Amino acid sequence: MPETVLSRFLRYVKIHTASDSDSNTTPSTERQWTLLRMLADELRELGASDMTIAKHGYVLATIPATTRKRVPVVALFAHVDTVPGFSGEGVKPIAHRKWNGKPIVLPDDPAQVIDMAKYPEMKSQVGKDLVTASGTTLLGADDKSGVAVIMTLAEFLLSHPEIEHGPIRVCFNPDEEIGRGVDKLDLKELGADVAYTLDGENPGEVNWETFSGDSAVVTIDGVSTHPGEGRKYKMVSALMLAARLLAALPVENRSAETTDARDGYIHATSMSGNVAHAEIRFILRNHDNDRLKAQGDQLRGLVKGIAAAEPRAKFKVQITPSYRNMGYWIRENMLPVDLADEAMRAVGLVPTHPPTRGGTDGSRLTERGLHTPNLFAGGHNSHGPHEYACVQEMELSVKMLIELVQLWTKKGANYKKRTKRK
Repeated sequence: MPETVLSRFLRYVKIHTASDSDSNTTPSTERQWTLLRMLADELRELGASDMTIAKHGYVLATIPATTRKRVPVVALFAHVDTVPGFSGEGVKPIAHRKWNGKPIVLPDDPAQVIDMAKYPEMKSQVGKDLVTASGTTLLGADDKSGVAVIMTLAEFLLSHPEIEHGPIRVCFNPDEEIGRGVDKLDLKELGADVAYTLDGENPGEVNWETFSGDSAVVTIDGVSTHPGEGRKYKMVSALMLAARLLAALPVENRSAETTDARDGYIHATSMSGNVAHAEIRFILRNHDNDRLKAQGDQLRGLVKGIAAAEPRAKFKVQITPSYRNMGYWIRENMLPVDLADEAMRAVGLVPTHPPTRGGTDGSRLTERGLHTPNLFAGGHNSHGPHEYACVQEMELSVKMLIELVQLWTKKGANYKKRTKRK
């Protein structure tokens, strides 16, 4: 008997798969291998072909074509890791059948309450089946809802050869949450012409614009002395200078706390150090590449001003590109978006195209030449204890994908993959 998307999801979220940005390996954590190997075994049992686990943890498999037409190879992606910034260990999923709209008090920490007062968009979830964590962990719907959706689709298509579709490549990958999800994926081995990530939230959303992102590290070397003789020996506290830099950051229109829609931001993610040495890590985000560069220049300018006021300290600013807005390339050929829109309408949804205030594996894939919009998978409120998944939305995502792969067979024959990066 086919396994439901819910039962799969409940199994997957119980597996601890947090990634680790401080690790140099891929996957960044050994624990991700547990779920990756499980998914590989399940794909074999379902009858998928070309099943491999690549060196760096990429689970690849093929759902063979059921048509003789020459049509594009479509790849479907979901990442197995969860964000390292909040505990994903010991997840205890709780199903709330036919949610009545009343506040959901999470039992392991009753102070954690999910309700419409804080999340008014949840009004659309009344009467549906929701899954939450228990209050002390995240749930892991980002992106195990996408994993469950793709696995459920695979089982359905492999058992229904009468549905006409081209070759479909499945890819489950590690380390999306730390920005390295597809960096070591061999696109020739993948062998796809177009792709989609199943990593979105609201039904109907087709995300084809993302942030462009950079990371920045500011290091400060001060002058350490005995604190009792700090004035006499001219102490220069690197920590105090770091605090001065944080205080100088624009708050009203450039911080993560005060921006939305298409606003960019400069966001300090961590600060560490002592009198002698301090380090601040930032992420810089904007949908526009020129504005992103201006934010980096602004950060350098703030550091330069503080350095001029305290010449005894030494400052270093290192800015590293992370990913770029996929929209710069997707708009070259909108067929992947147009067919996703049509698939949404086929299951009764109104397609929308909100720009993503973040990046996806699709950002890097698109930049590398494989156009990869993002589609909904039923998870909400990611990265914290209020995360939840809607069962009906996961089921609807499966139905939407069934329509989408058929549309590529009917209308995608002339699609040309971008052959080189611009």
